[in-house]
Amino acid sequence: MLALDERGELRTAHVRLVASALDVAERTVWNWLSAARREGRTGPRPRPRFTVSQEVRELLALWGGNVSAVHRELAARAAKDPSSKPVPSLSVLHRAVRRDLSVGERAGLREGEAGRRRFDVYGKRPPVHRNACWEGDHKRIPVRVTIEEEATCPWVTWFIDVATKAITGVAVTPHAPARDGVLAALRAGISRAAPFGPAGGLPAAVRVDRGKEFLCRTVSQALGGFAVPVEDLPAYTPYRKGTVEALNSAVEEMFLVSLPGYTRRARPAGAHRPDQAEELLSFADFVQALLGWVRWWNTEHHPSGLPAGQTPMAAWEADPTPVEEVDEEQLAFFALEDDGRVRKISTSGVRWRRRFYIAPWMVGHVGTPVRLRYLPHYDGQIEVFQAEQPGHHLGTAYLAQEATLEQRRALSSVREKKARALKADLKAAEKLRRTRYTATTTPDTPRPRRTVTGKQAQEEIARAKATDLAARALPDLIPPRDPPAGWARPRPAPANRPRPEASLDAPAAGDTPDTEAPSGSKEQGEDGYR
Repeated sequence: MLALDERGELRTAHVRLVASALDVAERTVWNWLSAARREGRTGPRPRPRFTVSQEVRELLALWGGNVSAVHRELAARAAKDPSSKPVPSLSVLHRAVRRDLSVGERAGLREGEAGRRRFDVYGKRPPVHRNACWEGDHKRIPVRVTIEEEATCPWVTWFIDVATKAITGVAVTPHAPARDGVLAALRAGISRAAPFGPAGGLPAAVRVDRGKEFLCRTVSQALGGFAVPVEDLPAYTPYRKGTVEALNSAVEEMFLVSLPGYTRRARPAGAHRPDQAEELLSFADFVQALLGWVRWWNTEHHPSGLPAGQTPMAAWEADPTPVEEVDEEQLAFFALEDDGRVRKISTSGVRWRRRFYIAPWMVGHVGTPVRLRYLPHYDGQIEVFQAEQPGHHLGTAYLAQEATLEQRRALSSVREKKARALKADLKAAEKLRRTRYTATTTPDTPRPRRTVTGKQAQEEIARAKATDLAARALPDLIPPRDPPAGWARPRPAPANRPRPEASLDAPAAGDTPDTEAPSGSKEQGEDGYR
């Protein structure tokens, strides 16, 4: 209508047509046209309202999203500064926060980045073929298991194929995993043998989340030898490897919650009692149960995202993409490191890390130069290769005189006693160092709970000095001896002549420098002996 009005073509019929279409009176349409000509607006007249400023956003972040606390803070500031802007009412402030800040922003102010991400929208990666990408991750298993009569929560390291959701490799450790767990899981995944076959082969890429075990030099070299890049995702972005994160959640909801020793089981209030050691699974039984669940996942489960009725293994076998296989001989030493040194077999075996390793095949090979390869963080056995032909494997060598199980348990007991004694000493020292104060209900300086007399303080200081070797080693305790008689001594300068400062080597005027020091004496300098 404004365009028709500008061209001079606006007629009453046009106004009547618009009023009929919008179900309003003709006079209302004429009023709209008049307001548009005068004020240039085509909507209702904007009303002044309070908006969330940068100051309010900062206060919301300070008070964790608490709007009432922000209102009290604004009111307190206005009371101190009468010339400041008027403070809106609490209801107005609430409406402004709900209108100007999204739900995700308000959640982020209350709970941080994790709360904000719950309201984000994430896209899905485009579908790919099998072995196009693997995702790997560690997961701490919230199930207590026994190993050598001690309860611990193991860790699992696994890799999953993004396209088919088939678990290709798994490694379990009783403690936080290192690079050996990553290499063991990769080796099991690349190999197409049981228990994870026929899924496997070389992936086109491996996606991880900045874990130091995944990004270490050993893993990069092992995968780099097969031209497999490791994609390092930014930190704190689990949504970028959603396949393995979904697997971490699924294993807990579908399997771990039913095991004895599950640490996150719901219990009645006041009735928390950890499972006894005899009720827990052993580490070997847990690994067997976990591998059984992995087999069920690959062959019987129907994850979402796959064609209807297909299991991960069925989806793998239905994919026509060629698989790049690696010979088992090449994988035999995939996870081993080489220190690069050449050693010789002696009558005591091969010496490595100040210990000897022996094997029956070493008989008759004394004096043979060899090179060693070993599994990271494991020194129970090593692999021996020829020094001239590093690819020729001679055999496996085992640690000589390995401690028995009873000896290792006794050693652990002794170490635990020492650790407890040190912990008790440190706690006692912390109590002595830290001063505790009484509670106060007024803004006053608190008073120490324990009052020490001046005599007690001096006695404790004296006892500390008596046992402090650094304080007892006084520099003037043993006076220096006189120099030998044959040494040249510094010639005293006359009292009425100042000491020359132009040069340390130039003699003073009127002095005759010594041209030759006595035999057996030290060279004489201006400042004495040097």
